[in-house]
Amino acid sequence: MVSMLKTPQGRRIAYHKTDGVGPTVVFLGGLKSDMEGTKAIHLEEWARTRGQAFLRFDYSGHGESSGTFEDGCIGDWHEDTVAAVSALTEGPLVVVGSSMGGWQALLLAKAMPERIVGLVTIAAAPDFTEDSYWAGFDDAQKAALEAVGYVDLPSDYMEPYRITRRMIEDGRKRLVLRTPLSLPFPVWFLQGTEDTAVTSETAIKLIEHADGTDMQLLMVKGKDHRFSDQFCLKLIETKVEAVLKASEVA
Repeated sequence: MVSMLKTPQGRRIAYHKTDGVGPTVVFLGGLKSDMEGTKAIHLEEWARTRGQAFLRFDYSGHGESSGTFEDGCIGDWHEDTVAAVSALTEGPLVVVGSSMGGWQALLLAKAMPERIVGLVTIAAAPDFTEDSYWAGFDDAQKAALEAVGYVDLPSDYMEPYRITRRMIEDGRKRLVLRTPLSLPFPVWFLQGTEDTAVTSETAIKLIEHADGTDMQLLMVKGKDHRFSDQFCLKLIETKVEAVLKASEVA
């Protein structure tokens, strides 16, 4: 049964928590995804099998949490993440972030570096509101964003995204590739070469920009943004286990 958490901002966040030994593995989903996605459920089953503490949740405006997607922005979802992690977990964390959740994972690493001991990202999409959306808007879209307050963008994976002016403006306050980004713990970045939502260039830019002594990028030929077939799920599982093991001896 889903549980609910009220955040300091008054939002209601739906979550599932699995008790077990630490570090707690926290899954952060992508834009317009929810905690019932294939990767989140697979990792929860993996965690339960090995007795590992695990947390998955829906950002506000996603899944079973309160609010609407169109009213949200990167900063709101960062607040949701900090609230969920602070209230529902204790001790060290290994964070797994998918797509927009990869950006959220990097923001969490900046917000509470003392708690994170490992990181795995899957098609991480840092700064996408600026580098993908805003950079890709034509003059008509920029004008519509100013006049109407939103534009609708097609997606290869679901119904169109409604991107608001607030999301773009808030995203500029949350950029992580323009300032130093310290990741002083074991890190794996996973990326499919056939991903049309997040390019391989983004993955390379991230690993080149971030600062850390145990950081690896794995490009997986032929895999797309979903990264959720059996091969990819096993790969994610393996890399989370590798990060957990590395964190024990660090």
